[in-house]
Amino acid sequence: MKLQNLNFKILCLHAFLILLAIIVLFPFAWLIIASLKSQEDFFSGMFVPPGDGLFGLGWDKLTLDNYKALFKLGFGNSLVNSVFYASASALFATLISAATGYILAKSRFRGRSFITLIVLGALIIPPTLLIAPSYELLYSLGLLDSIWGLLLPTFAPAFGVFLFRQAVSQSVPDELIEAARIDGCSELTIFLVIVLPLVRPMIGAFMLITFLGMWNNFISPQIILQSESKQPLSVAIAQLRGVYRTDYGLLMAATVVSVAPVAALFLLLQKQFISGLTSGAVKG
Repeated sequence: MKLQNLNFKILCLHAFLILLAIIVLFPFAWLIIASLKSQEDFFSGMFVPPGDGLFGLGWDKLTLDNYKALFKLGFGNSLVNSVFYASASALFATLISAATGYILAKSRFRGRSFITLIVLGALIIPPTLLIAPSYELLYSLGLLDSIWGLLLPTFAPAFGVFLFRQAVSQSVPDELIEAARIDGCSELTIFLVIVLPLVRPMIGAFMLITFLGMWNNFISPQIILQSESKQPLSVAIAQLRGVYRTDYGLLMAATVVSVAPVAALFLLLQKQFISGLTSGAVKG
């Protein structure tokens, strides 16, 4: 009897999870099919437009013309720009934040508490308040309309510094670092060989968060970059919307191109992402 009740609960749980999966995947299915519709057939049906095919649907009306038109408009260049900006930002922000967090967590020097307070204070400042000062600083440095002007402000985020400070404090024992110093290891060797492997789950989570943040960045590229050839995918998609007419099939195809890389990246790093988010949640 107990075994039957357990099997029934498992069956109900699986049915509930399947229902949730359908609800989550439904918008993605609609998006992909919408990207294959022409402008004339876009509003003819919720999914596949009606026709003479299987189940009374016009499967022959689905086409890849929207994707071909995208790359004729130069979306390949925008896609490469987004991949470069997001990858460079994620890589350097992770390394710099991890190194700074390690120093604040394990080094003893005058002013460490004050620097930590500055980092915490920077976390409560709304990013929108920094747009004007950042623009003025980049203008003074001559970095407007340059790749470095877009990337440099993202290399040392206060959130990442504090996150890695907490991760190093909880995951890296002081005794291990002292033993490495006694053995003659330099601080760089300790950081690369000992500290980074111990905070690897946090590295995966933070890299994914930073990558997504830069990938979806919409305001900063429009303020800093004036050249159209340097604009990322997020700005290029917004420019597809016309004043009097919008090709929705083309817009949906651009959205699919934007979503697919980050979805694949999340599937590759989901284990590290979940481990990074839950690290430190259970002590011991």
